[in-house]
Amino acid sequence: MERHFNYTACGKCCTGWLPLTLDDALTHADRFPLFVIWSPLRQGGRSFDETARQGLTLKLKRGKKAAVRIYPASYIPPSMACSELTDDGLCRLHPNKPLRCRTMPFSAARDETDQTDLLIPKPGWLCDTSEEAAVVYQGKKVITRESFDLERHALEQDAEILVPYAEWLLESVPTLRPELMKVAMKPAGGHIVLNFTTLIPRMPKVDMYEFAAKQAPVLRTFAEKTANIPEFDEYHQRYNRYARELDRINN
Repeated sequence: MERHFNYTACGKCCTGWLPLTLDDALTHADRFPLFVIWSPLRQGGRSFDETARQGLTLKLKRGKKAAVRIYPASYIPPSMACSELTDDGLCRLHPNKPLRCRTMPFSAARDETDQTDLLIPKPGWLCDTSEEAAVVYQGKKVITRESFDLERHALEQDAEILVPYAEWLLESVPTLRPELMKVAMKPAGGHIVLNFTTLIPRMPKVDMYEFAAKQAPVLRTFAEKTANIPEFDEYHQRYNRYARELDRINN
């Protein structure tokens, strides 16, 4: 089976969380509100093996396991448009946009054979999937694969930092492992969201003070954007708490 796909620059997919490589996160620390997401996937789930390869494996009850993906992300409400999306649906960062955006609609965090559903536009999206559009996926293989391969390589490199970080934090914070197991056992799954600063001690080349100076204003901006909107309250509070933490670093 082959799949056709072309973008129409509608901008409809540029909303909510944006997973980032470490390099993209640090490059755009003055633009995106950065957090670290821990996403467990129970054994038997799609792309379990690839998730385990890029992340870590967590033992659950009754001999079950979960693969945990750990990744930095621009953390904004699902219904909020990316701050770099213009009114005409274009990207301000286009020449230097994150690898995640370049690889869309594919995801190098998933097995290459597990991409079909990503090529089905969500309601309201204006992607072209007609037969006139380019063939992008055939025989469960990505056809034009430069961005896919670049993202996969970057994720594999990131794992060399993120996996030891996760193992270190699981040992350092006694409540984290039980909480992660609890999330993994939920029928609908879930995520744990941590401040990006929990990761920086494992990145010796990153200056904490420089990072805080770039990131704090971003968090305050997003705190303002989400103020007095009940559905965004959790995000609003998290931005404010994290901004105060970063302010203390540079004061």
